[in-house]
Amino acid sequence: MRREDRSDIAGNLAVAYGKPTGATKVPYPIRLRELEVVRTAPVGPSLMRLTLGGPGLAGFHSHCDEEHVRLVFPGDDGVLRLPEQDGDMLNWPRPLPVSREYTVRRHDPDQGELDIDLVLHAGGLAADWVRTVQKGERLHVAGPPGGLAIPHGYDRYLLVGDLSALPAIARILERLPADARGWAFVEVADATEELSLTAPDGVEVRWVHRGGDAPGYSDALERAVTAVRPPQDTSVFAWVAGEATTIKPLRRWLRDELALGPADRDVTGYWKRGVADFDDHGDEDDEHGHGH
Repeated sequence: MRREDRSDIAGNLAVAYGKPTGATKVPYPIRLRELEVVRTAPVGPSLMRLTLGGPGLAGFHSHCDEEHVRLVFPGDDGVLRLPEQDGDMLNWPRPLPVSREYTVRRHDPDQGELDIDLVLHAGGLAADWVRTVQKGERLHVAGPPGGLAIPHGYDRYLLVGDLSALPAIARILERLPADARGWAFVEVADATEELSLTAPDGVEVRWVHRGGDAPGYSDALERAVTAVRPPQDTSVFAWVAGEATTIKPLRRWLRDELALGPADRDVTGYWKRGVADFDDHGDEDDEHGHGH
């Protein structure tokens, strides 16, 4: 990587985290990497942690609170079609290669490891793959194209999501300042899917059980979150992700009820029931948005 690229990223990060409020998308040079499977391990009953490494991980960028990469898989015909490197960008062929987007859960440059947590839902391409993948197998990973930098000057933080958003929520909680205050709401089926999370003492983690409802069909998360009443005259940052239809009312609630501006909220549909590889580009309710 060129020295000026590193300097640009460092400068952008300094500006993004130097502000008291206002989240910022910080761009990185986008790379395609061939990585090796180091290990897999269950994280509770419904998540599998995939740890990748190898020489291809050298120079990987991970500096922000939330980042995503794309895992590229062979198509139905068994042919692996890959994007081509074009400077600091990737050119994706048409039709698009088969890929799935996931949160960067952990990057340890000293150990040379990248962790990605995958939801083990029935019939999922990546979920089926990770159940049987063996150590040493190779996987192509694209990105991350950048990350979301959340400043530390907010009075309250509100993090909301379902199981697909839990890896990102866990990472954001770990990166918040020790004196941060707020709430994290995570929708799970029941208590068996609850995990032990590292969070500041002032951030209350609330597990929302959807009971017998299928994922993406419950309003339990919406009802729990909209009962929150932050103190008046406090600055709030809200991060929300999950099934696109389920979280749509929360987009409006953040905008209309909490009166949060675009830079103080990040709302993303990570998936949509019945749609493979859903890509949320945001809507008229929210200027932020990216696929998962």
